[in-house]
Amino acid sequence: MDQRVSLITLGVGDLARARRFYERLGWQAGMAVDDEVVFFQLNGLILSLYPRAALARDAGVVDAGGGFAGITLAHNVHSEAEVDDVLSEAERAGGQIVTPASRAEWGGYSGYFADPDGHLWEVAHNPGFPIDAGGNTLLG
Repeated sequence: MDQRVSLITLGVGDLARARRFYERLGWQAGMAVDDEVVFFQLNGLILSLYPRAALARDAGVVDAGGGFAGITLAHNVHSEAEVDDVLSEAERAGGQIVTPASRAEWGGYSGYFADPDGHLWEVAHNPGFPIDAGGNTLLG
């Protein structure tokens, strides 16, 4: 198996609401299939939004409901000020601030928000992980 992630799919309770949230963040859907799935082209991978019950069926698992799923997504930025800006933008778009931005024990600055379906996003400035001109976060 190649060391690569191609696509991340978030199971959502309301596809239209989830799409509006990400579009309010300034993201543009690259493709949508009726009311079934929405795809966003990111730098090097694709984020898709898919109804949660359908995603569970597709994976052959039982949808056990809420709670911490043991995964977070991260959005790294160039500066501490940008962390604050992105968290504010997420809140204005309908997200909920879970952990306000603060200095992190690993030497950076980060905070967390939850999208309308509770998916956790860390927004971080990590001086050890530079961001190239294409927006790709690199190991230092």
